[in-house]
Amino acid sequence: MSSRSFRPSKPRRGRPPVDAAALVRESRAEAGQRAAGYRERSLALHGWICAKCAREFDARTLHLLTVHHKDGNHRNNPPDGSNWENLCVYCHEDEHSRELLADYLAGRDRPADD
Repeated sequence: MSSRSFRPSKPRRGRPPVDAAALVRESRAEAGQRAAGYRERSLALHGWICAKCAREFDARTLHLLTVHHKDGNHRNNPPDGSNWENLCVYCHEDEHSRELLADYLAGRDRPADD
């Protein structure tokens, strides 16, 4: 009876080894560029004010103003800004916790019974 070996196989020829650290760095850099791009556009379009509580921000406190994607899809960034609203960190947290609370109260967070 032959037994199967679980030792790593020899590297395959023709395909260079994947540098995971470089792949992660590249992925993070692309995400940062994408985020900076739509954030700057949203701030220019909608102003430095929270859409929910109307708190106004200046350059010193601008880091507390976030961009909320209305449909929840962070890749949906239309040039007209129709999927964004600027929310302060407190209103942004409130917005997402309301969704969680609604799911909980409606029973959508529980697994289906078999």
